[in-house]
Amino acid sequence: MSRRAFGLTAAALLTLSVAACGNGGSSGGATLVGLVTKTDTNPFFVKMKEGAQQAASSQGVTVQSFAGKQDGDNQTQVDAIENLIASGAKGILITPSDSKAIVPSVDKARAAGLLVIALDTQLEPASAADATFATDNYKAGLLIGQWAKAKFAKEGKQAKIALLDLNPNQVSVDVQRDQGFLEGFGVDVKDKNKIGDESDPRIVGHDVTDGAPEGGRTAMENLLQKDPGINLVYTINEPAAAGAYEALKAAGKEKDVVIVSVDGGCPGVENVKSGVIGATSQQYPLKMAQLGVEAVAKFAKDGSKPQNTDTGVTLITDQPAEGVESKDSAFGLQNCWG
Repeated sequence: MSRRAFGLTAAALLTLSVAACGNGGSSGGATLVGLVTKTDTNPFFVKMKEGAQQAASSQGVTVQSFAGKQDGDNQTQVDAIENLIASGAKGILITPSDSKAIVPSVDKARAAGLLVIALDTQLEPASAADATFATDNYKAGLLIGQWAKAKFAKEGKQAKIALLDLNPNQVSVDVQRDQGFLEGFGVDVKDKNKIGDESDPRIVGHDVTDGAPEGGRTAMENLLQKDPGINLVYTINEPAAAGAYEALKAAGKEKDVVIVSVDGGCPGVENVKSGVIGATSQQYPLKMAQLGVEAVAKFAKDGSKPQNTDTGVTLITDQPAEGVESKDSAFGLQNCWG
C-alpha cells in the first residue's frame, strides 16, 4: 500500500501504519476507521494502537493509524484528518495534541459525515466530538493528590511542590490532571480552566515536559534551581516521572522527594514497585481504543452514535494511605501495558 495511493500531502510529517482485516491491506469495501494519536513512541499510544487493531480484527474493519512526531504536534493531526476524510473513513478516533486548535478540523470531519470520538483527552468544548472515551483525568489527578496529602500529613512534613506538566497549549488532559492533583492535596485552584502559578506558598512552580523523559529531566532541573528544597513532584505521566527521577538522582535528592504520576504502564508500575514513584493512577488505553473501533463499526452499520464513556482509573501504590482507595503494584502489573 503506497502512501501516494492515500494522497498523503504531508507524508514527511506523518507516521502511518495500517492494520487491515480481510482485504489484503486495502480499505476497498471495508469500513475504514482512523486512529490519530499524539505520538507513536509513548507506550500509552502504542497500546492504544494495539487495542484498535485487535478490535478491527473482530469487527471486520480496517484501521489506519497516524501519529505526530511529538506531543503538541497539532498540524500532523490536522493533515491526518484531511487524509481520512479524503480516504472515505467512516470514523476517527483521536487523542488531540491541542484540544482547542484541532476543533475546526473535527468540525469538518463531522460535517462530512464521519463519527469522531476523542480518546483519553477530551476536546474543548467536549461537545465538538460525538463522544469521549477516556479516563476521568480530574479523578486521576485527585487520587494522587489525596494520597500525597495523606502521606505528608502522616509524616508531619510541609510540602514544597513541583508540577511537571505537558506543554504550553493548556490541553484539557493536562489541566484536569494538574488541577485534580492540586485540589486533592488541598490547594485552592483559582482558575479551573487553565494551569497557572497558584499563589499557594507550597507551590514552587510549573514546567513542561512534552510527556517525555528528557522533558521531565529538564523541567526537574529547572525547578530544582528555583528551589532545591522541593520534596513533592507531580508529573503529567510516567515517562516524565522517569526523567524527573534521573534529575533528582543526579542532584543526590532522589531519597528525599516523593513523585506521583498518571499512566499505569508496566515501566511506571515497576517504578512504583521499586519506590521510584510513590503512587500512580492507572489508565486503560487498550479499552479506550477497542471501544472506539467497536463504536465506529456499529455507527457504520446502523448510524447509532455512542455516549461518553469513563474507561476507569485505579490508584496504584505499595504505600496505601488511610481513606484513599488503592491497589498494590502486583495488581498494577497484572493490568499494565507497554
